[in-house]
Amino acid sequence: MFTGIIEEVGRLKNLDDGRIEIFCSKILEDVKIGDSVCANGICLTVVDFGENFFAADVMPETFRKSSLVDKNFNLERALKVGERFGGHIVSGHIDGVGKILSIRPEGNALMIDVAAENFLLKQIAAKGSVALDGISLTVTDAGDENFSVSMIPHTRAVTNFQFKRAGSPVNIETDVLAKYVERLMTFKAAPTLTKEFLLENGF
Repeated sequence: MFTGIIEEVGRLKNLDDGRIEIFCSKILEDVKIGDSVCANGICLTVVDFGENFFAADVMPETFRKSSLVDKNFNLERALKVGERFGGHIVSGHIDGVGKILSIRPEGNALMIDVAAENFLLKQIAAKGSVALDGISLTVTDAGDENFSVSMIPHTRAVTNFQFKRAGSPVNIETDVLAKYVERLMTFKAAPTLTKEFLLENGF
């Protein structure tokens, strides 16, 4: 479990045969084999590490659902119990890949427009939360073909968004609550939650 508050930006060391290695420093301070690390929004399990890198296995499902083309990776260690929860619940399970349409100044912030497929957009709502490359962000607007987020300069400066441009891919994780709501509303085998059903079953 993560919060979407990025600790450092790592650099790709190697990606080959289902294994990724990422140069980093801060997240190595207390790393152990088996630890979870969120890299561009992808939950990875540390299988090896050295003085300036860690390694993780990457499953075929991860390659199917996410983008690993970046050379710069937003990194976050798993949430510790008792820590401040500064972002939102981020599982590290990527739902799909979007594309940045534009990055434009708006006052002291940046407005970022992202194109995404319909199955992602229906789980994204204005004023809701979304994780882009693992960064916890608030949705400012959500349409039928794209959505927008606003980003403060600090966030861009300490994440891989300092390297992003129009056309860059981004890993998207929608809010976990939206997934469960959609599942409950669309699952055909489940009974419809009507007043009568609830009364019949003791609610």
